[in-house]
Amino acid sequence: MPSTDAQRYSPWQVLRELGDASPWREELDECTGSSSRFHERHYNEFVSFLPYVQRFLHGEGRSCKQSGSSAGSDGDSPMRTFRRRDIAALRVVTQSGAAPITLDVVHCDLYFFFDVEVVLLNLEVCADNLSLAQAQELVYRFGRAYPAGWDARGNALHCMSSVEWLAADGSVLASSDAQQREAFISHVAIHRAPRIAAHWAYLMQPLVSDLSDDAGLLRYRQIEYYRMPVMAYLALDDPRQLTRNDFIQLGLVTGAGTTEADLPYAGQPLADFEQRYCYDRFWADAGAAPNTRYLCNCHALIVVGDARSVFFCCPDRGVLAQFRHQHFLLFLIAHFQKAALLMFSDQLVEALKRLDLRSTPSVKSFKRAIRASFERFRRFTHRYWFHQISEQAQVRALWQLCTTHLGLDPHYGEVRERIADMSSYLDADSLRRQASTVVRLTVVTLFGLIGTVTTGFLGMNLLAEADAPLWRKAIWFGVVFGATDWLTLYTMVKSQRLSDFIDALSDDRLTLRGKLAALAPVWRPGSD
Repeated sequence: MPSTDAQRYSPWQVLRELGDASPWREELDECTGSSSRFHERHYNEFVSFLPYVQRFLHGEGRSCKQSGSSAGSDGDSPMRTFRRRDIAALRVVTQSGAAPITLDVVHCDLYFFFDVEVVLLNLEVCADNLSLAQAQELVYRFGRAYPAGWDARGNALHCMSSVEWLAADGSVLASSDAQQREAFISHVAIHRAPRIAAHWAYLMQPLVSDLSDDAGLLRYRQIEYYRMPVMAYLALDDPRQLTRNDFIQLGLVTGAGTTEADLPYAGQPLADFEQRYCYDRFWADAGAAPNTRYLCNCHALIVVGDARSVFFCCPDRGVLAQFRHQHFLLFLIAHFQKAALLMFSDQLVEALKRLDLRSTPSVKSFKRAIRASFERFRRFTHRYWFHQISEQAQVRALWQLCTTHLGLDPHYGEVRERIADMSSYLDADSLRRQASTVVRLTVVTLFGLIGTVTTGFLGMNLLAEADAPLWRKAIWFGVVFGATDWLTLYTMVKSQRLSDFIDALSDDRLTLRGKLAALAPVWRPGSD
C-alpha cells in the first residue's frame, strides 16, 4: 500500500534500509557472487527457461565488469528476494484432538518485483514418515490466512487447529489465534476486511496489514484468495497403491476422506479428472522416475512419486531438484501474474472510489491515477507477461495447466479492456475540453475582431489624447483596459450561447427572423 514516508522508494528498498529492525535480509541468489554457490541444479533451472524469462528471474550481466553495476544493485533482476532465518521449525495440530506434527522450515522468503507493488510469501517446510491422511490434511489446512468459520463447538474450520513457530532452541516465537472467534468477527464488523491470523502476521513483520492497529512503514493488503497457493512433493512407498479417490482428494486439495469411498464432489464433474488435472507422461513403471504423476489445479501443484526411485528423490538432478527450482518458479510466475492483474483491478476500484466529480482536485487526481495505472500496465505487459516460458515439454505442459486453471488470459484481457476504456474516456474527455476551449476562444476572437477593426480602421483614434498629460492617459488606459477585460470575460461567459447563435447565423435553412430569434437565449437565464 502507498506510504507517505516510503513513496519515493520501492518496498524492498525500504525493507533493506530497516536493517536490524527487521528479521528479513536480502538474499543474493546463486547466480550472483561466488560461483561456489552455483551448482548444477541452478544451471538446470536457468537453462530450462526461455531467454526473456531468464532475464526476468536473474537479470543479466550482473558480475560483468562491462555492465558497470555491482552485484545486488537495483538495476539487475526485476525480482528481489528477502529471507528470514530465525524460524527453524513449526509445530501444527491439524484438528482438535489430533497429534501434533513438527515440520522443518527450509526457506521463508518474500519476493518483490520491480515496478509492480506485489509481494509474495514463500514458505517451504518438510517432514518425513507421514501417513497419506496426514499429508492430505497438512496440504489442505496449512495455507489459510484466517479461519473460514467455526463449528458449533467453536473450533476453526478448514484451517489448522494450532500453529506454533519454533526457534532453533525449540522456544515458541508465535502462535496462531484461529480459535479466537470474536476477535476475527469484530475486526470484520469494524473494518470490513478480514483479520490476518496471528502466526501469519508475525511471519510478515515488519510488514503489517493495512487495516491493523500496528504501526508499520510497510503496509500490505491481501489481494488473492485467503487460501494460499500450495505446492507439495510426496515421495510414497508405493504410489500405485493410491486409489483414484486418493488422487482426486490430493489433486483438488480437499483433505483426507473419512473412508476410501469418499469423493469431495459428485461423480459427473470428476469424470474428466485425469484429462483436466493430471500430467501423466511419467505415470508408468518404466523410466528414471517411474510412477510419477503431477496434479495441478488453480491453487495447487502436487507431484507424487516413488520413494524407492533414486532419481525421484535426488535433490541435485532428479525430480526433487526440478520441483524445488523449475516447477517452483513456473508456479511463482503464474501466481505473480494473477496477483498483478488483481492489483491493477483493485487500483482502478480505489481510483473510482476516491473520485468526486464536484471537486476539481479529485478529478485531476483521478486522471493521474488512471494514466499511471495505464503506464504501469503497459510496462507489466512488456516485462512480465509471458504466454510461453520454456521449450521443455514438461515445463511447458505444467505451465499450460497452471495458466489454464488460473484463467490468466481471460483475466488479462478483462483488465486490459478496463484500463483501455478508462484511458480512452480520459482522452475523449481531454479532446472534448480542448474543443470547448477552442470554441470559446473562437467566439471571443470573433467578437473582439469587430471592435478591433472598428477602432483600428485607417488608424482612427476616437479620443485624441496623444498630447494629454500622463495622468490623463493613464486614466483613459485604465478605463479602456477595464472595459475591454469586462467585455472579454463577459463574452467568455456567454461564449457557449454565442456559439449557438453563430451556428444559427451560418445555417442557410433558417430565415432572418429565425436567426435573430437565436440571439434572444444569449441573455435568457437558464437557457443552456
